[in-house]
Amino acid sequence: MKRYSSTVSGTELFLKSIEIQGFKSFANKIRFEFHNGITGIVGPNGSGKSNVADAVRWVLGEQRVKQLRGSSMQDVIFAGTQARRPLGFAYVAITLDNADGALPIDYREVTVARRIYRSGESEYLLNGTVCRLREINELFYDTGIGKEGYSIIGQGQIDRILSDKPQDRRALFDEAAGIVKYKHRKEMTLRRLESEKENLVRVTDILGELEKQIPTLEKQQEKAKIYLKQREELKRLDINAFLIENGKNTQQLQEITSQETTARQDLSDANTRNEALRVRAEGLQDQRRDLDAKIESLRSRITDASIVRGRIEGDIKVLQEQISSAVQRSHRLSEQEEILKKDISARELQETEFAEKIRGAEEAFSRIGADYEAAKEALQSSSEDVRSLREQLEIKRQGVLEEMDRRANIRSRLASLKTLQSQEGDRLAEVEKELSQVSGEQKQTDDEILSLKDQFREASGEIRSLQDGQKEIEEQIAAHKTTLGDSDAMLQRAQFSWHQEKSRLDALTNLAERYEGYGGSVRRVMKEKQREPGIIGSVADLLTTDKKYETAIEVALGGSIQNIVTRDEDTARRMIEILKRERAGRATFLPLSGIRNARTLSGSAVLREPGVIGTADTLVTAAEGCRDVAASLLGRTVIVDTFDHAVAASKRSGHGIRMVTLEGELFAPGGAISGGTYKNTSSLLGRKRELQELSTSTEQFRREVERLEKVIEDTKESRNILRRKLDDNKRALQELFIRQNTLRVRIQQEEQKLEEAAGNVESLRQELRSLRERTAATAASQAKAQEELEASVLLEEKLNTEAASVQERLTERLKDEEGDAGRLSALELEKSRTGQELGFIQQNAERIRRELGNFRGQLSLILESARSDRSGIEEKKARIKELEKESEESEGVRSSDEEVLRDLRRQSEALREQQEDTARERESTMEVISGLDRECIRLSSRRERLEEAVEQKAAYMWEEYEITPSDAVSMRDDSLTDLAKMKKEITQYRSRIKALGNVNVSAIEEYREVMERYSFLKGQYDDLKEAAVSLEKIVRDLEEGMRRQFKEQFADIQAAFDKVFKELFGGGQGRLELMEDVDILEAGVRVIAQPPGKKLQNMMQLSGGEKA
Repeated sequence: MKRYSSTVSGTELFLKSIEIQGFKSFANKIRFEFHNGITGIVGPNGSGKSNVADAVRWVLGEQRVKQLRGSSMQDVIFAGTQARRPLGFAYVAITLDNADGALPIDYREVTVARRIYRSGESEYLLNGTVCRLREINELFYDTGIGKEGYSIIGQGQIDRILSDKPQDRRALFDEAAGIVKYKHRKEMTLRRLESEKENLVRVTDILGELEKQIPTLEKQQEKAKIYLKQREELKRLDINAFLIENGKNTQQLQEITSQETTARQDLSDANTRNEALRVRAEGLQDQRRDLDAKIESLRSRITDASIVRGRIEGDIKVLQEQISSAVQRSHRLSEQEEILKKDISARELQETEFAEKIRGAEEAFSRIGADYEAAKEALQSSSEDVRSLREQLEIKRQGVLEEMDRRANIRSRLASLKTLQSQEGDRLAEVEKELSQVSGEQKQTDDEILSLKDQFREASGEIRSLQDGQKEIEEQIAAHKTTLGDSDAMLQRAQFSWHQEKSRLDALTNLAERYEGYGGSVRRVMKEKQREPGIIGSVADLLTTDKKYETAIEVALGGSIQNIVTRDEDTARRMIEILKRERAGRATFLPLSGIRNARTLSGSAVLREPGVIGTADTLVTAAEGCRDVAASLLGRTVIVDTFDHAVAASKRSGHGIRMVTLEGELFAPGGAISGGTYKNTSSLLGRKRELQELSTSTEQFRREVERLEKVIEDTKESRNILRRKLDDNKRALQELFIRQNTLRVRIQQEEQKLEEAAGNVESLRQELRSLRERTAATAASQAKAQEELEASVLLEEKLNTEAASVQERLTERLKDEEGDAGRLSALELEKSRTGQELGFIQQNAERIRRELGNFRGQLSLILESARSDRSGIEEKKARIKELEKESEESEGVRSSDEEVLRDLRRQSEALREQQEDTARERESTMEVISGLDRECIRLSSRRERLEEAVEQKAAYMWEEYEITPSDAVSMRDDSLTDLAKMKKEITQYRSRIKALGNVNVSAIEEYREVMERYSFLKGQYDDLKEAAVSLEKIVRDLEEGMRRQFKEQFADIQAAFDKVFKELFGGGQGRLELMEDVDILEAGVRVIAQPPGKKLQNMMQLSGGEKA
């Protein structure tokens, strides 16, 4: 290392020291001190010279692992050896003399350090203070120092100067000219400028989009305002038209309901008459059905007898044909038996002939096989001898080559042993000296370790105490967190349930107070309840029942559920007068003074039918004094559990009792059944029960919410106290950990020093013993190697003689092997031919044996079949006699049954005539029922249409304006009475609204938001334009300054280069030139050289020595 001058400031920097610990091969702390002049570091390969340069490059900020000859940054940490553990960190520090102020920092000495831990954590320090890599880089700009500076010249950097590309060497000139920091600032400014321009483009795009939206939104908001105004007028007309139509529909509905009730009573009477006729018809039908069954039974017996006789005759014919076939088959089997006996005799003769041929062929094949095996053994013997001799010859030749190699190795070993003997002597003296120095360092290090360990134990005890406390606090905080989470979840569920129940309670209370679900006339009367003490309430308010009976009771009550109970007839009269005066519709009143001793079905036999629960009045609880009202309305209605049970009970009661199932099916007297989907959207009867249930559940949820809120508040307060305690504990622990880590590092360092010292002592002693042993062994090895060399020469001569003898014997045995192979080939062909002949004869013999076996099997089957046929013929003849006897018996039974059948048919005809008379009478009754049924259906259809019209109108008001019929009443405009005129105006307003087309009501708010955003972005656009202009000016100023400074410094560098060139070459001239037609800040640098006695030329044309 030597001094160098900064071309920018003219000052000098001096490297004073490098401190390394744990970096690559430097396990122990080592400090290099540099004094005036040049310091060289020398050593054998692998001693760590390059690691010193890597350490300097690393501490100056090198991030590329490949430049440090590793695969990851942790590879720079000492990895350990067999005798020493790996270290946990690497540390390098360089100290520079800044007395001349070359570096822009107010210190006379500057120490830059870098530390990395095996965990991956790292840090930079500047004079002991932690800093960023960026600050280190900026400190060394334009000084030539840095990971890419020319103060560290490694392999490849000389090539950059000598490169034939002028651009490759430009960076060195920028560094020397002092414009690197300005280039860096320019790059940062350009990045900022590019960012500002991108932002400007984005803002411009957004402004463009907004400018396109504004005219459209402005038109849309004007249209929306017109729409909202016309929509409000349409709403006013629509609501008042609804009120007028709804009043008319309600009045018509009451009239239709009354007519339908009368028609259904007539229908019930007609159904009763029809039921009596039906019972009579069923009796006649049962009598005729019994006769028909007897007739059918006799007819079946007669038919079965005919079938049996026909079957018997058919069986007799089949048996006769089977006997004939069996006789014919017996003749054919006798002929086949003779043919098979002749074939068997011929095959037995052929079998004997083939047996003789096989014996002859087997004897010939056996003789040839014996000759073949003998020839094969002779060939194997010859081949084995040849292989053995070749192996012996190869072994001898290999032995000769091995001895030649062995002699060369021995001569090389002798030369090495002489060199080793000299080196061991020198090393022996060095080790004795080192051992004396290292032994004195151990005692001092051992005392220091004991002191540090005492401090470490003290800190560990404090840490354990704090950790136990911290663990306890964290467990308490975790428990609080769990409690908070559970409580919060429970609170959210409770709040949701509370609000949900409260909303339902408020809604239901509101409905009850406004008598929603009741007719308009009922609501008008109930408004007078506060002023009229004679009004007791509606039937729905005065009756309660179990929830499972609500549907059945509501159906049983029907329209009566909205009847109004009063104390007396005078109260009813006053209310009717109000309804007439205000034209508010009709209502039904039940004065308690007029309802007495209502007839019920108590004690009726129908109550004992399966599935019957009881009369409807017994299943309700009436308000005080209103028991007679319940009996009057429900006493003659029976509640049944299921439809099937109701059908059965209705039939047994003669369809004379009104019944209702739990699901709402209504069985009217006379047989009519009403059923289907029951629209129970707003149960009047269950409203009071639901209000009580909701009130109770709402209060329970409210109390639960308050309790959980108190639990959460207390838990949070307790948790905050614990968190403050935990923070104090963590700060104390952090301080102790820092102190403990510092002690641990110091102990580790001292133990490493002690371990290293002990290891060095033991290593040196072992090396000393080893050196003495190796010196004696080296002398013995030299003598032994000389003896081995002489023995090798004699052995090689012996092996050459033996190899020649083996070669002669090998030539003779090769000739014998060739003759044996020819004989074996001829015998192999003869053996194959004989084997094929034997196989052919054996195949034919086997075929004859198979055919003989088949013929004998067929003969056996034929003989067995003939015996079976003879036995079957006798059995079939006996069966024919039995069948003829059965046929005669069946014919006698059939004649008797036909006489009885004719008498039963005469009785059936008489019953049929009685059935026809009853059917004509019933048909007449059914026509009456059909007419009444059609009338009921017509009236029911009109009622349902009116009800549907009322519901649709109400649904339309809700869907269109979200108001209920009661809300609409409060919006009545008494000036609007002409419905036709209102309809016309409604049509006109709808046409105007439709003519507006699609209306964006939210455009009013969108237009306001877009205008606000447009104004804000316009301001942002102006600010960005101004910032871009300012940054462009900064870039121009930097470029102008860099050009001026580079020109001045490049002229000084040119002069210095020419001067040094003449000193190196003893004359000539050297010149530096910038590339033409290129910006001076980007132009490459050409090196032109003219050594003495040569013409001016490019540097790349110099010889290798001249370049060096």
